[in-house]
Amino acid sequence: MSSIGKKLDELSTPSFLIHSDTVKRNCVRMKELCDALGVNLRPHMKTHKTVEAGLLMTSNSRRRIVVSTLAEAWFFFENGFDDITYAYPLSSDKLPRCAELLNKLELFHITVDNMKIIDALGDYVLPNPSKKWSVLLMVDCGNKRDGVPYNSDEALKMVEKISSLTNAEFSGIYTHYGASYQCRGADEIKSVSSVAWGKLIDFAKRIREKGIECKDVGIGATPTCSQPPEQKHIEGITEFHPGNYVFNDVSQVNIGSCKETDIAGKVLTRVISHYPDTGHMLIDCGWLALTLDSLGKLPTGYCVFEGEPNLKLLTMTQELGKVVALDGKLDFSKYPIGSTLKILPNHACATAAMHPVYYVHDGERVTDEWRPVRGW
Repeated sequence: MSSIGKKLDELSTPSFLIHSDTVKRNCVRMKELCDALGVNLRPHMKTHKTVEAGLLMTSNSRRRIVVSTLAEAWFFFENGFDDITYAYPLSSDKLPRCAELLNKLELFHITVDNMKIIDALGDYVLPNPSKKWSVLLMVDCGNKRDGVPYNSDEALKMVEKISSLTNAEFSGIYTHYGASYQCRGADEIKSVSSVAWGKLIDFAKRIREKGIECKDVGIGATPTCSQPPEQKHIEGITEFHPGNYVFNDVSQVNIGSCKETDIAGKVLTRVISHYPDTGHMLIDCGWLALTLDSLGKLPTGYCVFEGEPNLKLLTMTQELGKVVALDGKLDFSKYPIGSTLKILPNHACATAAMHPVYYVHDGERVTDEWRPVRGW
């Protein structure tokens, strides 16, 4: 049953709310930033996984996107999107599905970071001999999560191997500089990003010195793309691949990527019980509606309550949250049983993944419902 037209406080809770004007503003801001810097925006769909937000992020073009699951790739293909990058270290079990997407899409790109999968690509017989694998090498510029080290001999050997395959073409290099998530403030983001981007640009030069074309030089992570370094540090970067910026969250605010007013996604929850003897109340938001992503990171517990700086989400079970006062005693009269609160999540990607529908609003009424794709 549709909830369009309902007041927000009439929704069954917990619910994931999306403020439409804030999402639109976030998308326009990133596009304008990329245009001003002269780089292509290839937005990541993993935060929202919806057609509607995908249209906003691509300015309705349905072109040039990044996904982190093949379920997302198929979902966006079926909804008319093209030029899709699967930015996830490829494994051999996924080759048949990738080959089918390669055949169906005009442009489909895969990412690799080890020689074993490159050999598997070369051995794979594609169903359409007129198509070739479009391969990006994932590069580690200091994040130490995925990708081959940018300055290693192995990285160049992988590029040369990809270029030698008769059924593939080397398209470029890609890095997700997640180390920016440890930064605090725009200046620090710009400082560490300029170093990482310099490494990526230097590696692209080494590739070209080998006589190999390196068309795409892409970098991800919302902090680095929201607060990029000076123009001189960007020369050589061709694409930005941010994703979280569409919703933003408390972690982005604390890093310095955005302001609290830029957070578009919030969890609506209800006060369901008071316990004056122990000084706490219960809300109907447990970790299945919020996740435990912020464990130990926030003074206010697992989240921030919008407009309520003295509330702390102390603990959660699967479906319940225990709320106390951060300082002093909890004033139960301010939070009657049945009243609602809005939670600003620490990590929008993880929180959005908990909800089968997003309730879009531009005020106090639901104007639309977005349904994300799920699975892998």
